[in-house]
Amino acid sequence: MKIKHFLYNCFVIEKDNIKIAIDPGQNLWLFDLRSLIPKSEWPSISHVLVTHGDPDHYWQADRLAMKANAPLIMHQTMVKPTNNGLQILAPRRDGIRYVPFGGTVESIDVGESIEVDGIQIKGIKTQHGPIEFKICGIQQQKIPGPQERAGFGSIGYHFQVGQYSVLNVGDSLLRTEWADICPDIVMLPIGGLGNNIWTMDVTDALEAVRIIKPSLVIPCHYNVPFLWNKKFAAANDQFFKREVEKMGISCHIMHSGEEIEI
Repeated sequence: MKIKHFLYNCFVIEKDNIKIAIDPGQNLWLFDLRSLIPKSEWPSISHVLVTHGDPDHYWQADRLAMKANAPLIMHQTMVKPTNNGLQILAPRRDGIRYVPFGGTVESIDVGESIEVDGIQIKGIKTQHGPIEFKICGIQQQKIPGPQERAGFGSIGYHFQVGQYSVLNVGDSLLRTEWADICPDIVMLPIGGLGNNIWTMDVTDALEAVRIIKPSLVIPCHYNVPFLWNKKFAAANDQFFKREVEKMGISCHIMHSGEEIEI
C-alpha cells in the first residue's frame, strides 16, 4: 500500500485498483494558491473522502470527484436532498449554502458504516476546535456551530485498504472514544494552538496515540501555509516522533509530496 501526503490533512492512499483521496482541498498560502493534489492525479482517484467543509480540506473535492467519476463521501450535514436531486455544501462559497452536484454522493453519519465500491467505511466522532488567527493585528475567532462554516460537517473515517485498516480524524480535538477503534495506521493533527484551539496539539495527539494504540502514526496539519504565514500551526514533529516511538509505535513524518510504501 502507498500513502502520499499533500499538506494539511490531504492524503492519497493507493492499493491495486483502489486510490482514495482524503481532503483534496486548496493550498491556503497567498503566494501559491493551488490544488493540493496535482490535477495529473485526479483521473486515477477511485474514492474521495471529506472530513469537513473548510477550504484546505474541501475546495477541490467536487471537481476532483467529477474528473475521476469517483464517489464523494462526506457527513450527511454536507448533503441536502431536493426535488431536483442532491445538493452539496458549496465548496467555494462562504456560509452554509448548497449547490447542485452532478456526480455520485455518499452521505454518512457518526457510527454509521457504509460500503462504497467495495470499501467498508465507518464514520467516526470528531470535534473541530475554534479557529483563531490575526488579520491586521486584530484577533479573529470562528467557533464551529450550526450557522458557522468553520469545521462544518466534521467527521472521521475508519476504513480498510488491503490488509491495513486506516483511521483519519481530520482537524479534530482529542476524543477518548477513539480507544475502541484499533486501526493499523492513524493520521493525527498535531498543530493545535493550545487550549483546544483548532486541533489537537502535540500533547493531546500523544494521548490519542496512547489510547488508540496503532502500529503506525503519521502526524499532519502542522507547520502549514496559511494566508501570508508559511508555517502556521507550529509543532515539534521530532519531539512527537520520539515520544511515539517510546511507546513502541512507529511514527513517520511526511513532507508535502512525499510517498511511503507500507
